[in-house]
Amino acid sequence: MKRPVAMLAATAHAVPTRVFTNDDFASIGVETSDEWIRERTGIGQRYIAGEGETLTSLCTEAARKAMAMAGVTAAELDLIILGTASPDRLLPATAVEVQAALGASRAAAFDLDAACSGWLYSCQVAEGLIATGSYETILVIGGEVLSRIINWRDRNTCVLFGDGAGATIIRRSTKQRGILSAYMRSDGTLADLLQRPKGAGACPMTNEILAEGSHFITMAGREVFKNAVRSMADAADRALDGAKLSSTDVDLLIPHQANIRIIEATAKHANIPMEKVFVNVDRYGNTSAASIPIALSEAQAQGRVKEGSTVMFVAFGAGFTWGSMIVRF
Repeated sequence: MKRPVAMLAATAHAVPTRVFTNDDFASIGVETSDEWIRERTGIGQRYIAGEGETLTSLCTEAARKAMAMAGVTAAELDLIILGTASPDRLLPATAVEVQAALGASRAAAFDLDAACSGWLYSCQVAEGLIATGSYETILVIGGEVLSRIINWRDRNTCVLFGDGAGATIIRRSTKQRGILSAYMRSDGTLADLLQRPKGAGACPMTNEILAEGSHFITMAGREVFKNAVRSMADAADRALDGAKLSSTDVDLLIPHQANIRIIEATAKHANIPMEKVFVNVDRYGNTSAASIPIALSEAQAQGRVKEGSTVMFVAFGAGFTWGSMIVRF
């Protein structure tokens, strides 16, 4: 059966004003170094939200840029989907706050939590809703302010993450371009390897939890690495099979920007040379659900994604969740 055509019409991004370099960790008492972080992750800096900067403000800024690029007004938006694991509030969804900020009064809005796979999952949900014929124009955002849910005393996690948002306008298209294949998977049996252990409904916040910091992100780094490499390789295979393409047909691979070693392993498995892989983890760190749309926004601005380009996206995140998508622009 022929896939309905859901086109990524425009993508833009927004990041906080503050740049936090690897050398800055010394100023907050974290025993690490630029050399140690770069060798293990490829990260040199990241953007950290300051006073007055929220997930809502970053997502709204990115959305306005994307809407302007696509020539879409707030009144034309049918739906807003926000992929995030770091909402401004637990209730209500941050997506409705973005909707209010944009003045998109006729749009429905909800958050989707698939961690680092959040933007990919959201795009695939958007494609399915467009296929029903009920929606024409959907704003998909991947956004995180992870700096507020990490333990800045934990060297194993605090050096990895950054803040930011990427927004994409997805529209029904009559042209033969758009999402060619998509794939999503999850494995909840491994959830404890990357999580926020306490502070939510199953274990509500207490003074003791605050003191011990068990409401922050924890990660079993080696196990997460192994599963990320295996799962993103699987996702790449599934995307190519679904689109009936080979690696030589891919003009650019844009993977989740978690770690340069994971990126390199994924590219090697997919038989895609690194010169055809977009990498910006060195400047942004791991921005979770925001990482792929931020990278796509930059790739388009640099002319590496243009009309006719075939681009493969792959992601892996807490859950575990992973997925892929191939798009012809």
